[in-house]
Amino acid sequence: MRFLSYNSQISIIVVIILLFSGFAWRDNKSAVQAATADELRNKIENSQSEIQKLEKEIQTFRQEITKTQQEKNSLNTEIKKIDLTRQKLGSEIKLTQNQIKTTEKQIAELANGIQDKETAIEHNRAVIAESMRLLAGTDDESLLVSFLASESLSEFWNSADQLAQVNNRLIKLIAELNQNKKQLTSTKVQKEVQKKDLSVLTTKLSDQKQLVDQTKQEKNSLLSATQSKETAYQKLLQDRLAKKRAVEAEMQQAEAQLKVVLDPNRLPDSGTKALRWPLDKIIITQYFGNTAFALQNAAVYNGKGHNGIDLAADVGTPLKAANSGKVIGVGDTDNTCQGASYGKWILIQHNNGLSTLYAHLSLIKIGEGQTVESGQLIGYTGNTGYSTGPHLHFTVYASQGVQVGSLKSKVPGCGTYRLPIASYNSYLNPLNYL
Repeated sequence: MRFLSYNSQISIIVVIILLFSGFAWRDNKSAVQAATADELRNKIENSQSEIQKLEKEIQTFRQEITKTQQEKNSLNTEIKKIDLTRQKLGSEIKLTQNQIKTTEKQIAELANGIQDKETAIEHNRAVIAESMRLLAGTDDESLLVSFLASESLSEFWNSADQLAQVNNRLIKLIAELNQNKKQLTSTKVQKEVQKKDLSVLTTKLSDQKQLVDQTKQEKNSLLSATQSKETAYQKLLQDRLAKKRAVEAEMQQAEAQLKVVLDPNRLPDSGTKALRWPLDKIIITQYFGNTAFALQNAAVYNGKGHNGIDLAADVGTPLKAANSGKVIGVGDTDNTCQGASYGKWILIQHNNGLSTLYAHLSLIKIGEGQTVESGQLIGYTGNTGYSTGPHLHFTVYASQGVQVGSLKSKVPGCGTYRLPIASYNSYLNPLNYL
């Protein structure tokens, strides 16, 4: 029988004690961390409760804005609508701030979980490594077994069964180590997702603040243009409508000259869902073609029908690319002629033979020449250009027949437009591809 030195025997006994005392130490530490985790969890729940209140508040503002759109067009109604929009955006800013705080707390909670698991992993590794190193120096007939079985330790150890208990504890430690590694990997992935969400929310907050500033400027401009007089406001509306009709006529004249023979093989089949919806919530307020509204307002559409679909959307609703592709144009027709055309717009050419136009936007988040992915945030909906209320105008073209062109307007007060121009047969019904 091989004997170990006295120091080795003591070391092994110390390791055995550590195997048991380590769990108690970790249990105490876990209790402290559990208390911290509970505090974070309570704060997260409180933030989520506040988020629900803000969401209800925002919904109330949306309902009020919808009511104003149904009221008679007057200066007071328009001012009221702008003020409600600002209030809604203010609540959305508070909502985003709360979402940021909640996400930061969730990240902190995940960080604590990561730290706890890393500590447990390191502890288990150290105990396992030291135990295996020391126990490898003895055998079944070692002095340690005899020593553990001696009467002097009978009050503390129950014979050689203690070695079996140590062995079982080591097996459990190894299993726990492997489980902790899996949980750690999963938690780290969650933390990265939360960090990405935090980055998106921070950008959204900045965008929302910019939109609030825009609505303030919009109100000031309106008051300045009308001098708070209803007659001046009605005259402004009539002027914009006249310019809208004139500009539309100029566009149609330019587009009538474009003769493009479309190759159907370069287009996706109808009904193949080649595009995704550009908004998360879909409410169609006007369809494509000779709709009832288009027929009733033939002077506005010059008898050509509606060249896209209109989707209900508040100012500041996130807008997403209908498919991956390249941004071949962005612009703002209000810079050329206020309230007479698309306002802020984006044109994206996709890889499936289709191109999509997004108009009346409040904020554009991408640049010309940029490549975008399907579902990527590209801007926010708005009420720019000629629009009777906040919405998204969405047009689908055959890419073969659309281009970004310049249109020199003869309308008094208007200059040279830069906007999408397409042959008549290049306008496609969006519902055939969504």
